[in-house]
Amino acid sequence: MDHRRGQPLARDAMAYVLAGGRGSRLHEMTDTRAKPAVYFGGKSRIIDFALSNAINSGIRRIGVATQYKAHSLIRHLQRGWNFLRPERNESFDILPASQRISEFQWYEGTADAVFQNIDIIESYDPEYMVILAGDHIYKMDYELMLQQHCDSGADVTVACLEVPRMEAVGFGVMHVDESGRILDFIEKPADPPAMPGKPDVALASMGIYVFRTALLIDQLRRDAATPDSKRDFGRDIVPWLVKNGKAVAHQFTDSCVRSSNEASAYWRDVGTVDAYWEANIDLTDVVPALDLYDRTWPISTYSELTPPAKFVHDVDGRRGSAVASLVSGDCIVSGSSIYRSLLSTGTRTHSFAMLDEAVVLPFVKIGRGARLRKVVIDRGVEIPDGLVVGDDPVLDAKRFRRTDNGVCLITKPMIDRL
Repeated sequence: MDHRRGQPLARDAMAYVLAGGRGSRLHEMTDTRAKPAVYFGGKSRIIDFALSNAINSGIRRIGVATQYKAHSLIRHLQRGWNFLRPERNESFDILPASQRISEFQWYEGTADAVFQNIDIIESYDPEYMVILAGDHIYKMDYELMLQQHCDSGADVTVACLEVPRMEAVGFGVMHVDESGRILDFIEKPADPPAMPGKPDVALASMGIYVFRTALLIDQLRRDAATPDSKRDFGRDIVPWLVKNGKAVAHQFTDSCVRSSNEASAYWRDVGTVDAYWEANIDLTDVVPALDLYDRTWPISTYSELTPPAKFVHDVDGRRGSAVASLVSGDCIVSGSSIYRSLLSTGTRTHSFAMLDEAVVLPFVKIGRGARLRKVVIDRGVEIPDGLVVGDDPVLDAKRFRRTDNGVCLITKPMIDRL
């Protein structure tokens, strides 16, 4: 097939999103939902970024592999991402671990989550596969990565970004030559290798891979027949291709989508309570590092039909106000003060309450006179009247999950125990 005549490669690609992860470092936030289903930015979920990138890049065939506590994720996907039409050669498949290969086998690793659905992939016959992680916040044009993959003749292309060397211990780290060819790939090394000429910087894998479909399927079958394999892209498939084939690195800065307001390439793994809180609070900046208002690269989601946000009472000491904050639809700020906070859909804050640097998930009620600072409040929590969080670290740590940076995560069971 000759793509030189102008047809985008994305038209012949399928995006396959790995969304089965638990996200255990988010602690109680993932007790009832998988990490990709965690709310972000007031109305989105984390997985919406990978899916929106795929749609905006021109990919019209998408599969999402789910596993851990997938109900809220599947419900979100059914409600918000069911607009792709088979009659237009589009498809959207939710692929739970359905024991297709063996009646007793869940997905054993990231590669196995693709291997178990080879028959579904083959039925669509895409020429390329774009393998995506469903749990990162970023904007990226996968078409540019597909073009590099095609032009370089690589067996696998791995998206990567530069990170401070010792922060790379949680990633796959690669060693590359001047042409971008990967010479070595180590998953989660204790002592990450530095980049040539940059002793304090390592090249970390973003968990995004491009393959020709036929080659990927051959590799998955080879790996499935290897007895001691972990069935994982980062531990098995990519290192094998580095040694026995041609693996090439794709720099995130080459395909990162930035509006005129975004100073640098933005990518976040919001996998800890601190990182999650910080990325949400960053959105309240006058010019945030991530521009959610860029209409040329919209972040789609399931959007509930809601009445507008409302601010009531205008009496000294009891004035409904929000400064440097994001306030979603169906919020009522009633006689309370909100500063540098993010209120998700359906939040109710009552008189004399004060929120400062609070990330509030949907349908939370804040009682009268409550004072909350540096908190993440899980969906549906009802904060009792007069509760104070953020003043007494010792007391906070006894009642809630308090991080080293002083952020308190508040969930329903924690409130029930008060």
